[in-house]
Amino acid sequence: MQQTIDAERLAGVWSATPTPLTAALTLDADSVPRLVAHHLRLGVRGLFLGGTCGEGAWLRRADLRSLVRETAAASAGRLVLAVQITDNSVGRMLENAEQAAADGADLAVIAPPHFLLNATDANVRALYVETVRRCPLPVGIYDRGNGGSVPVSAAVLEAVYAEPAVVLVKDSSMDPARRDLALRARQQRPELRLLTGYEFDVVSYLLHGYNGALLGGGIFNGRLAALILDACARGDAAAAQALQERMNRLMWDIYGGKEITCWLSGLKELLVRMGVFSTRRNLLNYPLTDSCSEAIDRALVQDRDVLLP
Repeated sequence: MQQTIDAERLAGVWSATPTPLTAALTLDADSVPRLVAHHLRLGVRGLFLGGTCGEGAWLRRADLRSLVRETAAASAGRLVLAVQITDNSVGRMLENAEQAAADGADLAVIAPPHFLLNATDANVRALYVETVRRCPLPVGIYDRGNGGSVPVSAAVLEAVYAEPAVVLVKDSSMDPARRDLALRARQQRPELRLLTGYEFDVVSYLLHGYNGALLGGGIFNGRLAALILDACARGDAAAAQALQERMNRLMWDIYGGKEITCWLSGLKELLVRMGVFSTRRNLLNYPLTDSCSEAIDRALVQDRDVLLP
């Protein structure tokens, strides 16, 4: 029998959290309680484990499962936990979902599969719909727009969003047409919660009616995102936009400029300097340049109020 979740718990600011790793590139379990405590301090409502920022496509399965268990134990129900179950077949995704449920997850998230032959609309739709209907957990859909290796058309999304077990959408498409499709789906199913994953333009999605944001930088920009949500809720678009501009500048500092030269290394190095992570090790070997290191130092001074509120 499929579990359920209160839709009101799904709104607000979420973090697609990075995964803390040891020097040997295994899960750093000692950092997980600090990761949870820091998100709670920022006002984050939920965590997405094993997403792109969480290196889920490259983590060892045992490390991902340990991450879910350790996070569930440290959170003790204070955060909603979503786990990416994306894979290349229904059977593999259902197996991943069963493990996530056993380990303490509240939601299963499906993104475009990493590799799929004969990826017709009919086959992609069948992959999603059968997984959603048989999943033991409520489901979130991660719309990557044109960023996925397997295209998921608007027609497929429309069918998937109509499924009762789909309770959450992370929209990182940066596509107004797909945004409007999600809004129409929520008109049909008001319990559906829509979160933008486009952290450089949270404001416009909120003003169009989205319920919150699920951000790859949520572990450091979560407080700013919460302030943006508050400003939009009270109708102060100018204040929201000013906060967005500050958040964008902070992200460029941490990620290594608009080229995102230091994406995971800069993000994790910031967390090391804030006492949350123990290392900046990442499975994709992003470097830490001198200019990025200097920008992190600068951010820790001028943005301390939102990094460590």
